[in-house]
Amino acid sequence: MMTGAQIVVEALREQGVSVMFGYPGGAVLPIYDALYGQDAIRHILVRHEQGAGHAAEGYARSTGKCGVALVTSGPGATNMVTPITDAMMDSIPMVVLTGQVPTHLIGTDAFQECDTTGITRTCAKHNYLVTDVNQLARTIHEAFYIATNGRPGPVVIDIPKDIQFATGPYVGKAGILKPTYVPQTEPAPEAIKAVVDLMTKAWRPIFYTGGGVINSGPRASKLLRELQEMTGIPVTSTLMGLGAFPANHADWLGMVGMHGSFEANNAMHDCDLMICVGARFDDRVTGRVDAFSPNSKKVHIDIDASSINKIVRVDIPVLADCAQALEAILKELKARKAQLPDLAPWKEEIGAWRARRCFAYKGSSDVIKPQYAVERLYALTKDHDAYITTEVGQHQMWAAQFYHFNEPNRWMTSGGLGTMGYGLPAAVGVQAAHPDALVIDIAGEASIQMMMQELSTAVQHKLPVKVFILNNEWMGMVRQWQELLHGERYSHSYSESLPDFVKLADALGAYGIRCDDPAELDGKILEMVNHPGPVLFDCRVERAENCLPMIPSGSAHNQMILGEITGNEIGEAGRGLV
Repeated sequence: MMTGAQIVVEALREQGVSVMFGYPGGAVLPIYDALYGQDAIRHILVRHEQGAGHAAEGYARSTGKCGVALVTSGPGATNMVTPITDAMMDSIPMVVLTGQVPTHLIGTDAFQECDTTGITRTCAKHNYLVTDVNQLARTIHEAFYIATNGRPGPVVIDIPKDIQFATGPYVGKAGILKPTYVPQTEPAPEAIKAVVDLMTKAWRPIFYTGGGVINSGPRASKLLRELQEMTGIPVTSTLMGLGAFPANHADWLGMVGMHGSFEANNAMHDCDLMICVGARFDDRVTGRVDAFSPNSKKVHIDIDASSINKIVRVDIPVLADCAQALEAILKELKARKAQLPDLAPWKEEIGAWRARRCFAYKGSSDVIKPQYAVERLYALTKDHDAYITTEVGQHQMWAAQFYHFNEPNRWMTSGGLGTMGYGLPAAVGVQAAHPDALVIDIAGEASIQMMMQELSTAVQHKLPVKVFILNNEWMGMVRQWQELLHGERYSHSYSESLPDFVKLADALGAYGIRCDDPAELDGKILEMVNHPGPVLFDCRVERAENCLPMIPSGSAHNQMILGEITGNEIGEAGRGLV
């Protein structure tokens, strides 16, 4: 028999939780009291509840484990809505514990009361309001099962204060499942045979991979690589899938979609077989749905039945875990000793698109180009045990284009919801999970200000995160769209009054660096990397640079806006080219 608060802590411990993120308040003080004095779970005190949620996301994305956040009732819970929604959009496993007013006060508009389960019903994978302490332990174990099985996602547990004080039995996690939730993980054999049939007839195939490959675990990434090696089929990825297939591989096409590569988008448009593995046909990837991969047979491998045929009609749906499906395809190919078509002509065509060098840019010896800044950051950190988070905007896309990932779980970004302010608290979560790693938040000067206070969290908990700000003094992606699509009417997108980031770093107890000279950039980056504590790096970059290539909203993949420079001009362009 334990109090409800003790049950919470014991259940978290049994679930293997070693780090959690939170912010105390009246409705969760019994749980915080139960945390006092124990050393099994490290609690990271954030500065804002939203920071707790994003930190739990970063922890989960970089480890494959379930992230945990603890906040109080009312505003504590409502401040968690953004990271809950973010985790839902990007399929991040997370359990969020929220306090609630005592059960007899629910519905009375009590101090710091809100309908947490009602508010989060549409943005969480599942939620609970616990009204019986005898069900508390079972509920927590069930929540972890739901968060981590099938398509991962956030689960909210709302716990009234009197339930935390009440005494009840502790029930272990053994044997606790959710009978009404049993995701299908094994693919149907006939579906696998149909996929292999198409593969044996495809002259222009492509693998379109997403975050589901990473969520499925390291085995899925390994099987993807093995399948590609057997078939030679080129691979592209969504923003969330970067790292599932190595970026240094000859058949890697780069990211697909709005700011993806010329070769990936053209291959997607012209392929005759598109095998989607763990992606959901997001609008940033598909562009015009009626012009998306118009002449291809389409296969969709996904563990979430609701995602299949939701946006794009496919020829062969494969409802299964990515790893299980990839393994089944490999076995079927080996069993048949299947002969696949010669892909040399297809790869020659891809090579012609690749020769366009779509990410090339004009260098400068006077000003730091943002592309060059990320290039040099990658060159100087690629041999480290590095994890990258980002905020949202132009810098996010430049990071995806110029920082290359050869392993999964190294790239943490807000894809579906596009949450400004995500990167710094996510970096805190990653660093808590990997204390000896190099964790860098590639940021913009607008995004970083949304959760800047979490730098103080990093200082307090001795988490040496590095924040690399590409400072162009604009809300860069907003400015770019206003330039290209709104007649250069720059409505409220220029930052008139930016803080001195070096002084701000000093005020928060971190280390500040500023650089505006390309000749000094390498030295300053190494200074950041080698500093033992948290760093805020103000990298002043070209103000008016656009993030290209770009597919305008509502356009097809073969209707890209490209940069000013072509492959033939690369030799004449000077410094700072890919």
